[in-house]
Amino acid sequence: MNAFLPFNPEQRRGLRRWLQCAALAATTATLAACGGGGDDDDKQVPVPPPTPAPAPQGLGELLHAERLAGGASITPRVISAALAEDHSKVPEVAPRYSVSTWRLTYLTEDKDGTLVRASGLVALPDKGANAASPVIGYQHATTFQNDNAPSRKLEPAEPPIVLASLGYIVVAPDYVGFGESNARTHPYLQAHPTARAVLDMLTAAQTWRRQNAVADTGQLYLVGYSEGGYATMAAQREMERSGHPLLAQLQASVPGAGPYDVQATLDGLLQRVQDERPEIAWLLKPGTLRHLGSSLRAEVRRLLMRALLPGDADVDYDGRFIDLYLADRQDELKEFSSVHWGWTPTAPVYLFHGRQDQTVPFAAGLSAYDTLAATRGAPVSLQECVRTQPSGHLQCVPEYFTYAIDVMQRTSRGL
Repeated sequence: MNAFLPFNPEQRRGLRRWLQCAALAATTATLAACGGGGDDDDKQVPVPPPTPAPAPQGLGELLHAERLAGGASITPRVISAALAEDHSKVPEVAPRYSVSTWRLTYLTEDKDGTLVRASGLVALPDKGANAASPVIGYQHATTFQNDNAPSRKLEPAEPPIVLASLGYIVVAPDYVGFGESNARTHPYLQAHPTARAVLDMLTAAQTWRRQNAVADTGQLYLVGYSEGGYATMAAQREMERSGHPLLAQLQASVPGAGPYDVQATLDGLLQRVQDERPEIAWLLKPGTLRHLGSSLRAEVRRLLMRALLPGDADVDYDGRFIDLYLADRQDELKEFSSVHWGWTPTAPVYLFHGRQDQTVPFAAGLSAYDTLAATRGAPVSLQECVRTQPSGHLQCVPEYFTYAIDVMQRTSRGL
């Protein structure tokens, strides 16, 4: 007799079965199904199927969609009346469709590459079932108030609403730092997170359209003025470099008055600082700024930021590009911020800029034109703001939208 197992063979077999069942129960929560031996112990213990792991969340994933404006559409009559009263952005046009509005929440990256929730607007022309529309990726200009983000500002004279009333599906990211991500810093003039916010919003909007049977013509246009022009070029560059799935749909981009070449932009703004502070103007020369003392550098930084941003902003702007500029780290600034270099367009680029622009110097647009045209890719052009005088930054906005609408209507289907 075994001194350590004082059981008969049948008892030992039952004990082994019970131990095996108990071990299984530890991971399946079925301990109550285990018996102490006998015929019932030979029955197979049911094991529930494992719970599927949640799918990993990724860039461009659609998280949520909600109808805005209380579910009501904005009618052509309301849009026309608003444009008659205020056409400081979009010129007076003839709206054709009522517009319904939606806020999408999606995933993109912030300035540190962290996955974050962001938001944006989809403005949809009310055409009826199965009527297809071309898509505009609209990038808004620099704004300093969260309430001016597209998914929060639904005034009928705003560009996304007006463009949708002409027959386009308009997709407008709020950008990181606005809307859903207002608690985060806005990565101002940072190439990668700017491009990601645009492309991930376009991807989420495409998912939403497919889920809701909203037809499009397979045509995509990218438009935007000022920071929106910068974001437009950043997005096209990223599409071209990465072979993004939406690249096949891109018909053209129309970047207006953007600081694409950030070095050239800040060199131009430095001239404004020299004019404001003539007593130190002789010290302020590109390429020698790193020699400034800390207090003087801080003052120059403040003046440059003021030239770009007002003091009443309720959005936190990341100004690292200015720090790179003041340190004369030109190669790093180019890699970090400038979007006019390092790519060849396969879709036409229609640049627009005014020579008297004091906010984003004309030199930035000219640099982008020269660089992109030299690649000998798709056609690149630079349309000057000529019908508006003076051809300043804000003054040329309506002329820009007239030009952009004309460019898109040359090839758009389904309007």
